Amino acid sequence: MISTCQLRKTYYRGTESVEALRGIDLDIENGKFIVILGPSGGGKSTLLNLLGGIDHPSSGSIVINGFALEKASEEELTRFRRDHVGYIFQFYNLLSALNAIENVALPLMARGESYKSAKIRAVETLHRVGLENRLKHRPAELSGGEQQRVAIARSIIMKPAIILADEPTGDLDSVSAHETANFLKQLNHELGITIIMATHNQTLVETSDEIYELSDGLIHKR
Repeated sequence: MISTCQLRKTYYRGTESVEALRGIDLDIENGKFIVILGPSGGGKSTLLNLLGGIDHPSSGSIVINGFALEKASEEELTRFRRDHVGYIFQFYNLLSALNAIENVALPLMARGESYKSAKIRAVETLHRVGLENRLKHRPAELSGGEQQRVAIARSIIMKPAIILADEPTGDLDSVSAHETANFLKQLNHELGITIIMATHNQTLVETSDEIYELSDGLIHKR
């Protein structure tokens, strides 16, 4: 269960303050596929960063499966992110000099696993996302949709409980966007991973179990 209570985040620019989130109350059951709709600048990325332990709230609470993020130390948050959360971004964040296998193997190697062992799991994971014919291709040799599938494979290789997807279809054409959203839903169903996808694309809501709208720092369930 993911639960937030009166979650607030304020940014300061000189003498000015900007309230990115203005009291978010949210309860998400494990295994759900959640879509958060909203315009750019409405607070979606800020909310995902807080749920992933990347940023700290100004006030309020975030509890994920009994772990209170707002009370955790930096070391505890680092372990939480490493062991429990996968991330998918709009621009893929793949390393251009590495092929698909190497990009997907990186999280395991960062944890201390040997390349040989990490490579085996990376190949298995790339097969799962339908890229068995693109294993040794570098990002520049892949389409946008294929690059995002590599990024998805990288996000699930650590077997996270939660995937946070920040505008994962924002750099894709409409066909690839729907394929990616449907594929995330398939992984949600097959692996039982809780997925929270932030998007401004209204046409992707059919993939979700629940829809929230976030604008001007406030959220409500559709």
